[in-house]
Amino acid sequence: MNIKHLIPIMLPAFLLGCAALPPLEERTESSYLDVPDAPRLEAVLKPAGKAGKADPETSGVYLLNDAHEAFVARAALIEAADHTLDIQYYIWHNDISGKMLFNLLHRAAERGVRVRLLLDDNNTNGLDNVLLALDSHPNIEIRLFNPFVMRKWRALGYITDFPRLNRRMHNKTLTADNKATILGGRNIGDEYFKVGKDTVFADLDILATGRVVTEVSEDFDRYWASHSSYNASKIIKRGSAEKGFEQLAYSDDDRNGVLVHYRKEVENSALYRAMQQNNIKWFNVKTRLISDDPAKGLNRDRHKPPIFDRLTEALQTPKKSMYLVSPYFVPTKSGMNALDKIVKSGVDVTVFTNSLQATDVAAVHSGYVKYRKPLLKSGISLYELQPNHAVPKTKKDRGLTGSSATSLHAKTFIVDKKRIFIGSLNLDPRSARLNTEMGVVIESPEIAGSMQRTLENTTPEYAYKVTLGRHNRLHWYDPRDRKNYTKEPEAKFWKRVTARVLSWLPIEGLL
Repeated sequence: MNIKHLIPIMLPAFLLGCAALPPLEERTESSYLDVPDAPRLEAVLKPAGKAGKADPETSGVYLLNDAHEAFVARAALIEAADHTLDIQYYIWHNDISGKMLFNLLHRAAERGVRVRLLLDDNNTNGLDNVLLALDSHPNIEIRLFNPFVMRKWRALGYITDFPRLNRRMHNKTLTADNKATILGGRNIGDEYFKVGKDTVFADLDILATGRVVTEVSEDFDRYWASHSSYNASKIIKRGSAEKGFEQLAYSDDDRNGVLVHYRKEVENSALYRAMQQNNIKWFNVKTRLISDDPAKGLNRDRHKPPIFDRLTEALQTPKKSMYLVSPYFVPTKSGMNALDKIVKSGVDVTVFTNSLQATDVAAVHSGYVKYRKPLLKSGISLYELQPNHAVPKTKKDRGLTGSSATSLHAKTFIVDKKRIFIGSLNLDPRSARLNTEMGVVIESPEIAGSMQRTLENTTPEYAYKVTLGRHNRLHWYDPRDRKNYTKEPEAKFWKRVTARVLSWLPIEGLL
């Protein structure tokens, strides 16, 4: 073979051979700060009415099912922090909302707050300069989880390091002064906070105080010190902090347009007004944090109970009902068998997921396709979100989706209208076996019952109800025109074909 033909084959291997992860011994050690008091934060989060002495065994919980309130909560915690901010995310875009929160972090560091930011490296493409700019501040330290050593040609990393790079940190938390935390399904980006008119994800988080906060802080420390977390400055060899600060600046159009409009929207949110009036209505409840060992990021947690086992134990065996909300739903054969047994025991089971047109990951939908008929034959009620749905404005109870949504992104499971899980965990093999996940189980008939009643009342208005018709054929009932369809509604021909073909491939374990 001519040497010129060998070059394209040898070059990727040579480049990858020259790239190596830095030694972990270079990292500095740090842990969460057990702050005795945080008056500014406590003033912002003051509950409605006279607050008695907090029960150390419970947590205060406020549901963030509105995109604007979700942004307000994050901005408020960052702005009110006096001592420390511990933050980890799977995705952080440098768009309008992402820039605002990045700049708030820098402003917090300027007033002396210690900022520790842990980002999964799968979605940081194009952020290297920004990360270097923030990391250059003496009070900000940024680490990357399972980083790509080669920054420009990241895909080449999969050639020699696929087992590691295929495992991602899907956790999402933001904790201020070890006094308040936000955790759930939302990443950082305009589509999660309803900025502009493009994609809007229907999502769910909680803002929490009390016992669960220290549990989240301790969990963050495990990830921060894990063998998958590397200093960003040691990974990003080429970049410019100066260019990063330029990328963090807003354009004149942003300043005069979307920023002004968005500020008005968030200031009209119920949570913003409650914070201004010291009138937040907290639920005081028992909680249990469920989180993967960060060793899962390197497949070194094989002797630990799987996260689904711990979640099942915390939610307990359903007696009457189970309502599952998951944007990516691939139950697998074992999961299908488990659901079938639950239904046969007399439990009403409902699954709410994305339709093909609503999903942002068609490949995962292909893994769900082959289980649709078995789910229905088992007696499970099945709903799929309509893309670009609109809930009538007369509805006071907005459920998970607010007034509109393009795609479902919330992950919540309700058992017997008594216990509810809210977190990052999807019901698919990737969450179970590959990615690290976390969330919280809340013991509260008030929250769980209200959430399920809301879903039962509103989901039929903005989701297709999937049923089996004659000759074992799938039907999608559209509540808008009250008609049944025998093809996946609104999805174009080639999208349907692609999902069907992918469903035949042996890729379920990667979904």
